[in-house]
Amino acid sequence: MDLNVMEHELVPEHYLLSEKETEGVLAELKVEKEQLPKIKKNDPAIKFLERSLGETIEEGRVVKVIRKSHTAGFFVAYRVVVER
Repeated sequence: MDLNVMEHELVPEHYLLSEKETEGVLAELKVEKEQLPKIKKNDPAIKFLERSLGETIEEGRVVKVIRKSHTAGFFVAYRVVVER
């Protein structure tokens, strides 16, 4: 049985950004990719994205994370994929 961690209510939505989307986000936030918070390549959400997309997510790619918020409705964050 393959557990889908993304179906758990406490796991926020994760989306892999294209390079063009990443450039737009970095420009809008006025930051460099290295300044973003990190997410490890072996994180269960990244592993799930790899399986669902059918591709390997390389170090340096950016993931959009959408969390539910009691005060704001939702909160968007970005994470850069790192090996360690």
